[in-house]
Amino acid sequence: MLFTLKAEKAKEKQYKAIKKAIIQLAKDPKYPGLQSHEFMSLKGPKGEKVFESYAENKTPGACRIFWFYGPQRNVITIFFIGPHP
Repeated sequence: MLFTLKAEKAKEKQYKAIKKAIIQLAKDPKYPGLQSHEFMSLKGPKGEKVFESYAENKTPGACRIFWFYGPQRNVITIFFIGPHP
């Protein structure tokens, strides 16, 4: 998704917001600006808790990042970046 957004001039702002959120997520998943919280209706492939973090807020079609911890220690797996469900 990031490569598609970067290629589209009109989506450049959204691309930058997602990139910034991913960088912050890698540094600190509990960073307050990400508003990370458990997404109760999904589980990871091995039953892991799934979390939702904000890449954008208060914009139409605001993007969210869905992720879980693993498969190894100190690893975060991002499995979906897209509009708020």
